[in-house]
Amino acid sequence: MGKIKRNALLSIPLVGVKAPNTCPLCERVIPRHHLEAHHLIPKSKGGKSTVLLHSACHKQIHALITETDLANHFNTIESLKTHAGLAKFIDWIKTKPIDFKERVRKSKQLKSSAHW
Repeated sequence: MGKIKRNALLSIPLVGVKAPNTCPLCERVIPRHHLEAHHLIPKSKGGKSTVLLHSACHKQIHALITETDLANHFNTIESLKTHAGLAKFIDWIKTKPIDFKERVRKSKQLKSSAHW
């Protein structure tokens, strides 16, 4: 992510941020180079509100949950934490250093629902 885009993220209206640069999912400090904005309801579904997340958490959300499910069932931080696969990931990632980079793969469910 470029410097201009990252700086623009800091001015986006945010929901659910406990402290500046703290991921509301894994509750770890987010280094500037791991800062990503997540639309609680995907833009393709009309969403506007965003939260700042740790890049690993953001990638894992999109690897596990379809945009339709995000819009209909997992459109808050609290509801994201109830997703079984994401909850397991959050418990695991909390034990890692803040600069830890995990390779994320799409779930079999998402791969099978892709319309390419």
